[in-house]
Amino acid sequence: MKATYLGFLASLVFLNAQAQHKTIGQRADSIIHLMTLEEKIGQMNQYTGDWQATGPITPDGDKQNQIRKGMLGSMLNVTGAAHTREIQEMAMQSRLKIPLLFGLDVIHGYRTTFPIPLAEAASWDTAAIRLSAHIAAKEAAAAGIHWTFAPMVDIARDPRWGRVMEGAGEDPFLGSQIAIARVTGFQGTRLGSTDAVMACAKHFAAYGAAIGGRDYNAVDMSDQTLWNVYLPPFKAAAEAGAATFMNSFNSLNGIPASGNAYLQRTILKGDWKFQGFVVSDWGSISEMVNHGYAKDNTQAAEEAVTAGSDMDMEGRAYIGCLAELVRSGKVKESIIDEAVKRILVKKLELGLFENPYKFCDSAKEQSQWNDAANLQVAKMMAERSIVLLKNQQGLLPLSKQTKTIALIGPLMKSVRDNLGFWSFAWPDDTTRIITQYDGIQKKVGAGTHLLYAQGCGIKDTSTAGFSEAIQAAAQADVVIVSVGEAGNMSGEAKSRSNIHLPGVQEELIKALCATGKPVVVLINAGRPLVFNWTADHAPAIVYTWFLGTEAGDAIADVLFGDYNPSGKLPISFPRSEGQIPIYYNHFNTGRPAHGDAPAPYTSGYLDLPNSPQYAFGYGLSYTNFSYSGLKLDKNQVHSGQDIQVTVQVSNTGNYDGEETAQLYIRDIVSQPVRPVKELKAFQKVWLKKGETKTITFTLTSKDLSFYDNDLHFSFQPGDFKVFVGGNSQDVKEAGFTLLDQ
Repeated sequence: MKATYLGFLASLVFLNAQAQHKTIGQRADSIIHLMTLEEKIGQMNQYTGDWQATGPITPDGDKQNQIRKGMLGSMLNVTGAAHTREIQEMAMQSRLKIPLLFGLDVIHGYRTTFPIPLAEAASWDTAAIRLSAHIAAKEAAAAGIHWTFAPMVDIARDPRWGRVMEGAGEDPFLGSQIAIARVTGFQGTRLGSTDAVMACAKHFAAYGAAIGGRDYNAVDMSDQTLWNVYLPPFKAAAEAGAATFMNSFNSLNGIPASGNAYLQRTILKGDWKFQGFVVSDWGSISEMVNHGYAKDNTQAAEEAVTAGSDMDMEGRAYIGCLAELVRSGKVKESIIDEAVKRILVKKLELGLFENPYKFCDSAKEQSQWNDAANLQVAKMMAERSIVLLKNQQGLLPLSKQTKTIALIGPLMKSVRDNLGFWSFAWPDDTTRIITQYDGIQKKVGAGTHLLYAQGCGIKDTSTAGFSEAIQAAAQADVVIVSVGEAGNMSGEAKSRSNIHLPGVQEELIKALCATGKPVVVLINAGRPLVFNWTADHAPAIVYTWFLGTEAGDAIADVLFGDYNPSGKLPISFPRSEGQIPIYYNHFNTGRPAHGDAPAPYTSGYLDLPNSPQYAFGYGLSYTNFSYSGLKLDKNQVHSGQDIQVTVQVSNTGNYDGEETAQLYIRDIVSQPVRPVKELKAFQKVWLKKGETKTITFTLTSKDLSFYDNDLHFSFQPGDFKVFVGGNSQDVKEAGFTLLDQ
């Protein structure tokens, strides 16, 4: 026994001496060579900390002993430099002293909360989004976190799905650009930097297409839709160097994602040559039993590991069943070794073997705790995320010298609702979070009198508070009413069949408009809501989403003109749940509707226009922009040639402002058919009032290509249209012909 132990110590000394001469992959192989089967499987096992969880609490009486025995590779929901050090010290008592990974759902900020991801997507500003992710990573890394379970890059065409708030909307091109920004923002210049964390692209794949918009539900779609719509943001994340992927809760065409070899082995690790590791979602491996795909945890573990799931998050299928599966010959140990190597490589890249505590820095954690610069970026990001939907007769921006303003609504003085879902609750939130009331109060002049009335609750059916609100409105020169969802009404397990403004809030808006006073409506939400009466009758509407710690100041900046709103919708807003799913890049039909008026025997509704209430890419400014002079540098093009598209954008209004110019294409005749429009490029341009700039887009062969029914990625010769404008509906049009393939 003593000789065996001394031999093991000699092996460790030898490995350390040789480490500097080996690649990371070789170092991982050397470690695996020393591991028992049980220790290998331990690396594939992830538990949550018991004191804070984003899923059900699952305490284990022997969890600490499992860590000391090397039966655990990662933990989630363990936060703070002191806590992570404490748990890491337990791991350093294990035989091989393999450090733990600490993961956390850092979705849109850690200490500083940024706008929800869907709101950030409305900025169409990838540089700002990358900076937001970087600051979130910097704060989380200072608290001992190595790994965030973000970004969510699921395409979502159904706003009933609660997790729509967590992604970038409905478009694969915009979603891909934002996926790249988030991955590079989280991971920084390299893994191992103490101001960066590992990214995790999720949920692989097609989770955003859950049937009925119901969370965790099944998905059924063609390969063409999968490859052309739902996979591109994942491919972009992989190419951007995402360290990890997370598979999804849903089944795809009858196979749960956690046990789907086509997704994980063929596409991700095969076609895309992904070198990171794949973690399950919470319990999704063992949930294959509920799907009816596996009879028990043993079969679930076999299916998942064979399909390419490397780490089991809170499923306990691997730790409980894999060893026997290997010993019985049902699972090859080489499959275990491959998964463990992927995990160890990331730990080595992070530098945890050299210093397991390198992220457990209490002094650095404290320096990031209330960083004023981080808050400034959060405010900037919030401003850029706001979308102006309506502004009749230039009601906005308001004068800071307005004599009397009535501030009304259930969200006007709300505090934590401003953060939205997937945010962290801190003891000092009540003093740190800038409410909308506080932001407006700080913004107006000393001579402005503010009146306040709640009016109603978010979900109330009572109108008892209306009279006080109407009385306040009657005394005011202008009314600002803040309505919407509660912060926890969008997110995981927050699907809604009815996405109208909750409770009696729209009735409150009607009552306020009936006073004859000018009314500005602020809508707080994590998804597109339905508010048709408000859309038709309120003179000014500002979609504020959930904007985070600096929400109140950002909203006040927009309301009073210190920031000219520039946000554009990353997702279509329906008129009714009956239109869902609704998205701009749909296929045409053999009997297309012409306009919104119902016509016999065309593809439309008898009781509703086909068009959304607000289109993808839509968003107003306090100034006006016009497009002219759309030109292509060639009308006929051969394969391999690029096309230069130029257009003049003019600021014809009275304010300086920023416009997001969007370029779409349509492949007129194709087999299979292509969408009526596809976003292929966008540019943000700043224009002073009266200024005109010429902007140029480049279309390449890749932009014209798609996956056909045989999953060949190529383009087809024929006629194409090019559209450029400020949203997906209001565009200038030109065309060209692709002569050959």
